[in-house]
Amino acid sequence: MSSTPSRSWIDASVHQLRLFFIALQFFTRLPIPDWVGFDPAWLQQSSRYFSAVGIVVGIATAAITSVAAYFWPPAVAILLSIIGGIYLTGAFHEDGFADVCDGFGGGYTAARILDIMKDSRVGAYGVIGIALMLGLKYTVLSQLSFWSVIAALLIAHPVSRLMASALIWRLSYVKAEGKAKPLAEKMSGGEFAISAGVAALPLLASGLSGWVSWTGIAAGLLLSTLTTLWLARFFVKRIGGYTGDCLGAVQQMAEVTFYLGLLAVVAH
Repeated sequence: MSSTPSRSWIDASVHQLRLFFIALQFFTRLPIPDWVGFDPAWLQQSSRYFSAVGIVVGIATAAITSVAAYFWPPAVAILLSIIGGIYLTGAFHEDGFADVCDGFGGGYTAARILDIMKDSRVGAYGVIGIALMLGLKYTVLSQLSFWSVIAALLIAHPVSRLMASALIWRLSYVKAEGKAKPLAEKMSGGEFAISAGVAALPLLASGLSGWVSWTGIAAGLLLSTLTTLWLARFFVKRIGGYTGDCLGAVQQMAEVTFYLGLLAVVAH
């Protein structure tokens, strides 16, 4: 009798680990253990670990920056970390951002916007948008000190995925989506709380370590949150909700605006 509660706890923990691996497999190129298996129901449940995937990506890009900085100038190290992050995620979110640029840039009605986002081809708005986005990331990170860059990467990746998760939590999913279908279409308040708690871990670690100031973190969070709120309102007004591509766009915008908020404080 006494072993039953313990066994239940172990089973529950394994299931949570399984959900994390499902999210990791969906959003990165990283292999997952064979024992994880698959069940369609797990896709919805795994949304709570979107920000945990961000921690993995943040650690990877921070590691690339650290190693590369030993051999090359900081600007080169930052560029290599951006390239590494794109490879690790398969440009999943960048692709969504480009589709949103094309769809909302060239479409005047909700139906037309969704049609454009379905198109596998990338148009002028998408090319220009992603070029400016990557250029802005590189420029802003290049202006930060080494430890500020490390902290920015560790914080921004999970926080930006938390911001994207907020759309799943609060908005309606538009069925006729673009190429990128979201891993989950609904999210409970409890699941979002878990995601927020996970995203807070590298934030607290970076602040307590002294790598970056709490004021800088607060500025980054504020700008990232305001950007997410604006995009959410914009999406609802134009198409009535969000699509998978919209989530990618929010992640990219929330990430770069966190960097901008941090730099605004550090530069003064």
